[in-house]
Amino acid sequence: MATTPGTTTSTSGLRLRRSLTLWDLILYGVIVIQPVAPMSVFGVLSQRGHGHVVTTILIAMVAMLFTAISYGRMARAYPSAGSAFTYVGQEINPGLGYVTGWSMVMDYMLNPMICIIWISQQAHVFAPGVAYWAWAIFFAAVFTFLNIQGVKTSARVNAGLAAGMGVVIALFFVAAARYVFGHAQDPGAFTQPFYDPQTWNTKLVLGGTSLAVLTYIGFDGISTLSEEAENPRRNILLATVLTCVVIGLLSALEVYAAQLVWPASQPFPNVDTAYTFVAGRAWKPLFAIVGFTLVVANFGSGMGAQLGAARLLYGMGRSNALPKKFFGAVDPKRRVPRNNVIFVGALALAGAFLLPAIAGAATGYELGANLLNFGALIAFMGVNAAAFVRYFVREEKKKLSNFLPPVLGFFICLVLWWNLSTKARIVGAIWMAVGIAFGAWKTRGFRGNLIDFELPPEEV
Repeated sequence: MATTPGTTTSTSGLRLRRSLTLWDLILYGVIVIQPVAPMSVFGVLSQRGHGHVVTTILIAMVAMLFTAISYGRMARAYPSAGSAFTYVGQEINPGLGYVTGWSMVMDYMLNPMICIIWISQQAHVFAPGVAYWAWAIFFAAVFTFLNIQGVKTSARVNAGLAAGMGVVIALFFVAAARYVFGHAQDPGAFTQPFYDPQTWNTKLVLGGTSLAVLTYIGFDGISTLSEEAENPRRNILLATVLTCVVIGLLSALEVYAAQLVWPASQPFPNVDTAYTFVAGRAWKPLFAIVGFTLVVANFGSGMGAQLGAARLLYGMGRSNALPKKFFGAVDPKRRVPRNNVIFVGALALAGAFLLPAIAGAATGYELGANLLNFGALIAFMGVNAAAFVRYFVREEKKKLSNFLPPVLGFFICLVLWWNLSTKARIVGAIWMAVGIAFGAWKTRGFRGNLIDFELPPEEV
């Protein structure tokens, strides 16, 4: 659909401010994914992959790079806050674009929600005198307040969080090195995290890779900042790919060091919190330090996800897929979609109370995480399909480099989506059905002229 000259991006005519550098975008992506991402799933990965955690992390990195390339290429063509919603709507079909956007709403809404749940529960452990509900309200309010201050404020907070987590990771590496070289090691122990012929099982390693891929989910949030990025056609692609590479290599180093400290042949006291026990073995004070760091990581991830969700809703509101007067508005002072930030914060807080009540306190986070993956993987498949159509189907020269990344990315995500839990697929299907019904009513059957995939100018 062609863009009409002079079209405004919101009911007030205000636009988002372009102020994010390439470094800001990479920091945002790293914080949303979390530089300590493999720590929380380390025990499960080790158990599923029979100790080949490093291998599963590296294979997953290659797998996600295909989808990251598709995201970057589509952001180059459409530097819009609508992200996958815009890409699919422009290249394939407006109705499918709406469906993709609605799946992303699920993903982005659930991320801050489950982060609030996890942080509030952990904070309650640290300070049992303060009730869970009080912590939930506190963190939801902090997320919302910081995101309303403007995108540069969020970028500065991201830089601070990244620096803090970097210090803890560096401490762990030093402690792990001292422990490993201070104890006699079999030379074969240094290669076993990559390949151990005695425990290798291809099917189990691939199963572990399916879980390891989830470590990278969140990089797509970079594309929602396209309208606030300097030189978005270049920087969004670079930031998306570089974020996956940085997280992948850092994660591989983290789990490699952990496996040298705590070999796979030794069982963990608790699989879910295995990394904290590894850190405690390397240096006793790290047990508490790493636990606190995971709280900080989830804080940054939740705040970043709320930022991305607000921009996605802004893109859909501006395009008339959602009520434009509310979702397409920009605060004149801060130049941020304030209504959306508050809306996402309120829903995240509500979910922090409802999910544990529905699924039980012990499984509320798990259910939320599975539902998050449901929405994210649908969006990933949509973006890969859009990249395939634009850069291969519609191009005169059929290049293999334009064929393989989106095709491989699509089928990898399809396999992962199909292997989600049954409960997640049922609840996810209900969410999608509600959204599709609303979209059909709102747009009178997804008529293209009622969904305006308008692209903003790139100048500041």
